[in-house]
Amino acid sequence: MSMRPVHVVGGGLAGSEAAWQIASAGAPVVLHEMRPVRGTDAHQTDRLAELVCSNSFRADDWAGNAVGLLHAEMRALGSLIMSAGDAHQVPAGGALAVDRDGFAQAVTDRLEAHPLVTIVREEVAGLPPADWDSVIVATGPLTSPALSDAILDLTGEGQLSFFDAIAPIVNFDSIDMDIAWRQSRYDKAGPGGDAAAYINCPMDQTQYEAFIDALLAGPKSEFKDWEHVPYFDGCLPIEVMAERGRETLRHGPMKPVGLTNAHRPDEKPYAVVQLRQDNALGTLWNMVGFQTKLKHGAQTEIFRMIPGLGKAVFARLGGLHRNTFINSPRLLDGSLRLKAQPRLRFAGQVTGVEGYVESAAVGLLAGRFAAAERLGRTLAPPPPTTALGALVGHITGGHLEGGPGSFQPMNINYGLLPPMAPPKRDADGRRLGAKEKTRLKKRAVGERALADLAAWAGHPAPTLAAAE
Repeated sequence: MSMRPVHVVGGGLAGSEAAWQIASAGAPVVLHEMRPVRGTDAHQTDRLAELVCSNSFRADDWAGNAVGLLHAEMRALGSLIMSAGDAHQVPAGGALAVDRDGFAQAVTDRLEAHPLVTIVREEVAGLPPADWDSVIVATGPLTSPALSDAILDLTGEGQLSFFDAIAPIVNFDSIDMDIAWRQSRYDKAGPGGDAAAYINCPMDQTQYEAFIDALLAGPKSEFKDWEHVPYFDGCLPIEVMAERGRETLRHGPMKPVGLTNAHRPDEKPYAVVQLRQDNALGTLWNMVGFQTKLKHGAQTEIFRMIPGLGKAVFARLGGLHRNTFINSPRLLDGSLRLKAQPRLRFAGQVTGVEGYVESAAVGLLAGRFAAAERLGRTLAPPPPTTALGALVGHITGGHLEGGPGSFQPMNINYGLLPPMAPPKRDADGRRLGAKEKTRLKKRAVGERALADLAAWAGHPAPTLAAAE
């Protein structure tokens, strides 16, 4: 082969998908995977795309779930991960769950059989060699220390972002603004000039005491030794703060000072939960200071005790685990290239996405970007109205910068896509209920996404029946 290969470092879901997309486009690729030469604390085999946690790719409904929409988009673009997942599906209701061994073996077999793919079993320690002119780094959350250190030196970052605790994120349209109100503390305008940058949820003393009791009693997640991350005072889980004293939260992230309840201006709240805008669209709001290791079911129940969040829909629940990811909005351009050294692209969980499918999706895009570049073509990112475009937009620029460490990983969710106004009436002119409005709005978002993706990819839009 006269064409120089693209090198992909890491044989997980993102790296495997990237390699497949490059080879499918007609460019040679070398996939570097360190297993079994060097193992990890998480993997059990040397297969490519091994699933180390759940075997679920989550909901598979493009018309009613954002991850299902991402599935449909990836299928439309010839995803290896989705093809192998579909071939090795196991019963899971409306979700796509897979036989993990059969799935990983299928990915491995198909990559090994492709004439343009070379698999090299070796560790790439440090930055890839300088003569590799096109590289995709897809090393996941367990990036080797040597490579992590090399990235730090290259980017000038003080550290890679190790997030130990993350706070839940709420969909704006599920917040009851008849209870909550918009106001910054002391009406102080921030850099954008907005003196009402926060959403505030008030609690009286009885509500606060019940909330503290629930926090202390709620079941907590336990972690393996290799997932352990030390607590830092600047990012303590709220239940750990509550254990230090019942008034700790009321004098910390839930302090009521500098705020006046717009609905009841004569009543001073005993405590206040604040939410901060998390994306440029204003559709997602982060619960300020609410890092937690409560189990997910408990989070949903306990956080809905907060006035104004009784019907909250969570785009992401909080969590505590080891992860390594780069500050993508500052470091990467729109085609996932490292600004400091454009021969390097990043893909997968290390870019700041969460979940198997999201990791593979970013690998798909990185592979397509790299292949187009190698073949002398120009490829723009997918439209922001697509799930793929929304993901890459979030990690390369859609996130609002809120200071050091503010960028955090995200699953695909509707809050990352531009909203659509829900219909008010059905075809017969009858007013629609809230559930039907939501259902039709989600379907419209999916229809728009699939049509826009087809236009971007230059092929006919998939029929909606086929997508289903």
